[in-house]
Amino acid sequence: MRLFLSVFVCIYSGAVLACLLLHANSGVKAGYPALVSIGVGAILSLLGALFFLTRPWPAENLMPRLAAMLVCFYAGVSLGAWLYKLAGPPTSSVWQLVFAALSFQGAALLLVGGFLREHETGSQQAFGLRRFSGPAITIGLISALVFLPVGWGLQQLSSFFLTHLPGLDLKPVEQQAVQTLRTAALPMERIALALVTIFLAPMAEEILFRGILYPWIKQIGFPRLALWVSSLLFAVVHTNMVTFLPLLCLALVLAWLYEFTGNLLASISAHALFNALNFAMLLLLSDS
Repeated sequence: MRLFLSVFVCIYSGAVLACLLLHANSGVKAGYPALVSIGVGAILSLLGALFFLTRPWPAENLMPRLAAMLVCFYAGVSLGAWLYKLAGPPTSSVWQLVFAALSFQGAALLLVGGFLREHETGSQQAFGLRRFSGPAITIGLISALVFLPVGWGLQQLSSFFLTHLPGLDLKPVEQQAVQTLRTAALPMERIALALVTIFLAPMAEEILFRGILYPWIKQIGFPRLALWVSSLLFAVVHTNMVTFLPLLCLALVLAWLYEFTGNLLASISAHALFNALNFAMLLLLSDS
């Protein structure tokens, strides 16, 4: 719980910092000192919350540390919300997306390292990573190739129902990352997005959702709940209704791969290839 809350604090801190930087580059100077003061206050408060979250919580210090963390956390969230109200939401760009990925997936990888050290374990013991992982990776890659057309079909089905189901009348909206990729014309922008999409995101998300959240809930006695909670949360964090169903099904496949092989590299390789093929398809469509 402390780990996932720490990841959320990093995401929110990154969003606050991005808002300040983008507003600074916009050329609008009116009220900027006040925005800086609010933003710095939010970031310092969130760093305080992160400080308490990343320290061990022995029973004798549990309540004081919990209280201090909550004070810092809610102060940072409130100041960040105030900043967003004054500055407005930042405009979407390639580098903003990369910055957000570093705040989420990049921070998650760093925090997981500390999490493993606190529990005196390593990645091999925690995630089943072995020196010879060729079979697990091969199974993951084959599974991704099998699931890819199924995922595309589920996405089309979701889009159809959102558009035509009586009472909904919702217009399907692409993921923010997809919209950003369509506007990325410079080679460096595309390389940065490719690194985030194909390498950083699969590794961090698999460690968080399949490597930590899924076995944690499972080990306290709720294997089915572990499967569905980790899969639903994985689909929800991508914040898109059209891709919710295919991502939910992908998450179920990735959890099965981890169970079947006992090696998280199977899930990571499947996730990475799934993202890579979708990335390549979007590049081809945007260039056509």
